[in-house]
Amino acid sequence: MISQLPVLVVVIPMLIAPLIVLLRHPVIAWALYTTAAACSFALAVACLLQVEQHGLLQAYLGGWEPPFGIEYRVDHANALVLCLVSGIALLVSPMALRSAADEISQPRLYLFYACLTLCLTGLLGMTATGDAFNVFVFLEISSLSGYALIAMGRSRMALLASFRYLVMGTIGGTFFLTGVGLLYAVTGTLNMADLADRIVPAFGSRVLVAAVAFIVIGLAIKIALFPLHAWLPAAYSQAPSLVTAFMAATSTKVATYVLLRFVATVVGPLVVFSALSLGQILGTLACIAMVAGSVAAIYQTDFKRLLAWSSLAQIGYIVLGISLGTDAGASAALTHMINHGLIKCGLFVIAAMLVWQHGEAAISRFAGLPRRAPLLFAAFIIGALGLIGVPGTAGFISKWVLLEALMDVGHWPAIVAVLISSLLAVIYCWRVVEIAWFTQADAAADSAVRSQPIGAWMSLCAASILIIYFGLHSDWLIALTNTAGTQLLGATR
Repeated sequence: MISQLPVLVVVIPMLIAPLIVLLRHPVIAWALYTTAAACSFALAVACLLQVEQHGLLQAYLGGWEPPFGIEYRVDHANALVLCLVSGIALLVSPMALRSAADEISQPRLYLFYACLTLCLTGLLGMTATGDAFNVFVFLEISSLSGYALIAMGRSRMALLASFRYLVMGTIGGTFFLTGVGLLYAVTGTLNMADLADRIVPAFGSRVLVAAVAFIVIGLAIKIALFPLHAWLPAAYSQAPSLVTAFMAATSTKVATYVLLRFVATVVGPLVVFSALSLGQILGTLACIAMVAGSVAAIYQTDFKRLLAWSSLAQIGYIVLGISLGTDAGASAALTHMINHGLIKCGLFVIAAMLVWQHGEAAISRFAGLPRRAPLLFAAFIIGALGLIGVPGTAGFISKWVLLEALMDVGHWPAIVAVLISSLLAVIYCWRVVEIAWFTQADAAADSAVRSQPIGAWMSLCAASILIIYFGLHSDWLIALTNTAGTQLLGATR
């Protein structure tokens, strides 16, 4: 039974999604989605505990051992990502019942929850599988359900945002599949561990170089790495609030994990960082993303778009860690994946509460918020401090770990970019604080006060507590990510 834990993490939500469609009842659909998220989170934690105690977890589908069969393979790195994805799915569940009902038409609610469960399935499958083609299959499952979820937004602009994401996502998926096909042509296998062994004799092959280029570009589109980020701001700002809170914390993080996995253990650091110098390219693009995303966030008037551009900058931090090609860099990337996922989820829950209150998430709606909703404003302050990286929050820990990794290799230009990006984060967060404190809310806003759903408060309180907890008690997380980084890239030091 223990050996099947990686399979059960994925199979349970996969089976629940069609059950939601069959039953067609909104409340039952929400309950089934919550059950899927809770079961997946419990199984992900069990996987992490088993990996900690006994090492690598392997499961062979149908009893067929690799390289002929499909393997599910869980180590420290993807066990942490499994916990993040399933944990975020469970964290947003309390707010889902009212938030989805407020923004999605009643006849489509059960389909909404089915797509959300399928998206969870795809993300978990991408993380747990040890087969390169299987990654593509689950990538398409998460992407197709993601397109549908974004298209269910309140305005017609959601359809345009979904179509743009569809076009970009299809190009990214095609690039990734082409790269995997070329790897198969070179090695004759699709199992990731087997690929890592068979790829050594192919060093110097032009086909291998092309395969790596296709995979990196395809995943860069899915990650929304600058300059391949055009789909992200509109998708995050136009999607239903629940979808944004879930996808912003998980979707790009899983794609970044897949990039880290291919770079570190499939293709190998010798090809990526030595032969092709992709580390320098990724590092440069990451630094540009950190600064450009933060600058763009300063000029936004919609809170969701501000957070979307901020996500572009935060993705830069993660990719910068990967680009170093060291175990410390991989550890920093994994740490920031988890911490930023929590921070951004909490902030998008605040955006959902603004939409519930006012029908929109314009920054101007923060006017008078400390007086009208002091707890909501306090939660924003916690999330903003986490984005900036103030000590005592989760964001400080991951930025500090990243700066240590950069100092280890003497990458001073990147250190400067990190500091500039953090200072710019102070500016765009202060804009919101300034409007909240020094702008008087109009009488209509005060008279339109609605009580916030208790489920949204539960999600927001959980996210805020975790942001502070991971900022004050991070030793165990850093120990886990250090172990994961050593397993992935320790041999390159």
